[in-house]
Amino acid sequence: MAKHLKKGKPQAERADDDARVRSIVEGLLSEIESRGDAAVREFSTKFDDWSPDSFKLPEREIERAMSAVSKRDLEDIRFAQKQVREFAEHQRAALRDVEVETLPGVVLGHKNVPVNSVGCYVPGGKYPMVASAHMSVVTAKVAGVPRVIASAPPFEGGPHPAIVAAMHMGGADEILVLGGTQAVAAMSLGTESIEAVDMLVGPGNAYVAEAKRQLYGRVGIDLFAGPTETLVIADDSSDAELCATDLLGQAEHGPTSPAVLLTNSEQLAKDTMTEVERLLEILPTAEIAKVAWRDYGEVIVCDSVNEMVAFADRLAFEHVQVMTEDPDYFLDNMTNYGALFLGPRTNVAYGDKVIGTNHTLPTKRAGRYTGGLWVGKFIKTHTFQRVLTDEASALVGEYCSRLCILEGFAGHAEQANIRVRRYGGRNVPYAGAAEPL
Repeated sequence: MAKHLKKGKPQAERADDDARVRSIVEGLLSEIESRGDAAVREFSTKFDDWSPDSFKLPEREIERAMSAVSKRDLEDIRFAQKQVREFAEHQRAALRDVEVETLPGVVLGHKNVPVNSVGCYVPGGKYPMVASAHMSVVTAKVAGVPRVIASAPPFEGGPHPAIVAAMHMGGADEILVLGGTQAVAAMSLGTESIEAVDMLVGPGNAYVAEAKRQLYGRVGIDLFAGPTETLVIADDSSDAELCATDLLGQAEHGPTSPAVLLTNSEQLAKDTMTEVERLLEILPTAEIAKVAWRDYGEVIVCDSVNEMVAFADRLAFEHVQVMTEDPDYFLDNMTNYGALFLGPRTNVAYGDKVIGTNHTLPTKRAGRYTGGLWVGKFIKTHTFQRVLTDEASALVGEYCSRLCILEGFAGHAEQANIRVRRYGGRNVPYAGAAEPL
């Protein structure tokens, strides 16, 4: 049976934090919905000390931001976007339209249609997440979305040059310098100066995640996302330095980011805990990572590989780093996760920044029912039907009429009956007036 060598903050305390965020966001959304641009400007001033003439970035400001980015950084952004774009293109190619004759004269099908407009949020508070522009803007454009609007908060009193460059190079049609709840609300609800979108995507802090949850239904979203989660699965073929590095590499995201070690080696578990403490003395982001590890870090020792799989599936974490003798065993047997990082040669940072898979992934156990952001999230699959012959319409109509009467839907049945009369040459009475066909 699995045992905990270290536990994090109790679930009840985490629920209290969520309730506080939920209440604050509800008030902000209500204000923005009723007062539009005035509320957006008020909150941008309050939270980001940012109140420009327009939150939309004009072409001359985009060019200025691009010129402020070094040639090397632009080359790196271009490389990362190439990886994301090419993988997304392979994914898009796997989505095929369908048209098939299921009965003589009956044709059914579906078309894969991109949504018309998408708002992409790119976090940029403590850590300006340039990579989030690749993941959302590039992928939406590969999907064929006609209008992509991208927004990131101001950084040190203005637009962050590298984020603007990534948005522009990725194909964004409009760029906003606007952050937090006010950004996702403005894009989703629309204001006097910002046209509403049909779908909202991208990661963010707890307030952005809660805003997306409350806005869902008015707009589509990619997924419900909470703080970054990382699960390291390791056995004694791995070592404590790698495990500790991969745990803290994600714990630095924020003070509520869970980082969990799952192992069948108690010695590795203890060595990793010691190594974490050593690294926390030298890691530049230790101030944040230390709190995350203290409150949300866990170390779990299992009896077997099978128990590790079962425990990992119950956790259903966003990032799962597997460093065992047989990483593919977890690929073949795990069912609940955001993304797998198999073997010691890869890691979550590769997926976050450059390798080509998407870094917007399910958290808070949402991996039980959804995967992460990918080109298919921007695609709506719409069905259609076509009946080519009189005989086919009359045949289907007879079955349909009887099934409608079975359910008590006389009006539905008459939709079928009129076609049986017209195309089948049968004098069928109005639905319910006589015995069914």
